Amino acid sequence: MEPKPETASELIATLQMPPINSAPIPDQAEGVNAIVKLTREASQVAIVDISTKGLGEGLPDKVPLVIDTRPGGTVGMLANILENYRQRPARRKGIAKVTTLASFIDLANRHKSEHSALFASTRWPGPSLTAVINYHELQGTPANLDHRVVYDFPITDEMKAWIEFNGNLLEQAKFAEFLEEHAAELAAPLQAEVNEYERLFKERFATPNHLIALSRNLEVYVGAKVKRGERLQSGERTVEFVEEHTNGKGEKVEIPGIFMVSVPAFLDGDPVRIPARLRYRIAGGSIHWGYQLYRWEYWLRNQVQTDLLRAAEKTGLPAFEGDPEIPAR
Repeated sequence: MEPKPETASELIATLQMPPINSAPIPDQAEGVNAIVKLTREASQVAIVDISTKGLGEGLPDKVPLVIDTRPGGTVGMLANILENYRQRPARRKGIAKVTTLASFIDLANRHKSEHSALFASTRWPGPSLTAVINYHELQGTPANLDHRVVYDFPITDEMKAWIEFNGNLLEQAKFAEFLEEHAAELAAPLQAEVNEYERLFKERFATPNHLIALSRNLEVYVGAKVKRGERLQSGERTVEFVEEHTNGKGEKVEIPGIFMVSVPAFLDGDPVRIPARLRYRIAGGSIHWGYQLYRWEYWLRNQVQTDLLRAAEKTGLPAFEGDPEIPAR
């Protein structure tokens, strides 16, 4: 609730100004003259210079305060009056939004103080890093929390594409086209990955060359009927294509079970390695293809945590997972 403005008499008493003459009014002509004199005094204003020391930055040393000395006259809030004289903001505040981790680190280093802190929201969707420049002191005066640097982890187009088709079954031609377009994001598995995921999924890993060969084979057999699919003793699978216009022997295409995706999830960020399972479904002589990214949200969260630790190392600031307090008003 906004404080009630002081009356002129109260403020004058505070400033130790002489009060307006309030003696009894004499009768007749002398009384008339006294009334005129009081009227003139009541219509006057007082101008007082107020020191701004301790009232914040951006103000001159003194500002004039005009006081209505008439009975019942009031004085407005001093804070509102001071704002008319402010030459620059009283303090730093605002939110800067950056688009790369490097810029986040550089800007946090530019403005940080010994009390600044980093926060990471690792939830999907919408992961982010926030540097609260004017954060609370560990022991001492609370802060406003309204000067911040925010990095919202812009998702790359490549990552968006892999997420968009994840778990969906596509027509053969479209799936072959997808593999061709994203060939640069296919990676050879590391030995540790082979050991872990081949045992987990009971499938064989495919190399990038294997997947590219698969996409080209699928392009050849667009429009062909699928006769059957089978799993070999080696753990690999095959599907058999038969041309409709011939009765000749069908051609088998080898299908890998799992492959590795290595794609930058965030703009100018490091590639994230995500294992994917290759899927297909045969129905009525036709086949549809798809893939399933294994725990992709976990790997993106892991990347956000890694970037938080990197930012903490580069800025020397404490880092926390979660959201900072709401700024003070």
